[in-house]
Amino acid sequence: MRPDEKATFASEENVIAGNVIGYGATLGEIFVRGIVGERFCVRNSGATAVVEGVGDHGCEYMTGGTVVILGKTGRNLAAGMSGGRAFVLDLDPHLVNTEMVDVLSVPADQADRLKAIISKFHAETGSVVAQRVLEDWSNSVKRFSMVMPRDYAKVLNVIHTAEREGKSAEQAIMEVLNG
Repeated sequence: MRPDEKATFASEENVIAGNVIGYGATLGEIFVRGIVGERFCVRNSGATAVVEGVGDHGCEYMTGGTVVILGKTGRNLAAGMSGGRAFVLDLDPHLVNTEMVDVLSVPADQADRLKAIISKFHAETGSVVAQRVLEDWSNSVKRFSMVMPRDYAKVLNVIHTAEREGKSAEQAIMEVLNG
């Protein structure tokens, strides 16, 4: 979704879509050139979504998928978020509900994936914000924060360790859960 080609306003400064965009998404991509309302990607379990700003309660109860926010967020970001990842440009950490998540720098193993998502978003929407980010990627990537659920990170680590050791990921997870 993007503004009409004849629009004269800056998409990154204007709300272009309403509340609960991406609610319960399980698959696919959501690209919105502009700001969206409240409760963006609540209960997202598998979609990749990119926007230029969100209202309050973004990524609430998210269990999977990837969200990229190229602008401001409202309060209570990531409340109840138990899975997936959110990447936020110039994040104000005071707006994040850190009960279940940590705010981290983008790890090296995620930087290329993040760039690819933003590149596709730019190609699909013509986002000026995405273009600026991509033009100075080496500095831009340092401006992103990754919002990562703590327990999800632990599970991913168990899976990675099991795969590295040639073990079954499912069995390794069950071993951790059962002590």
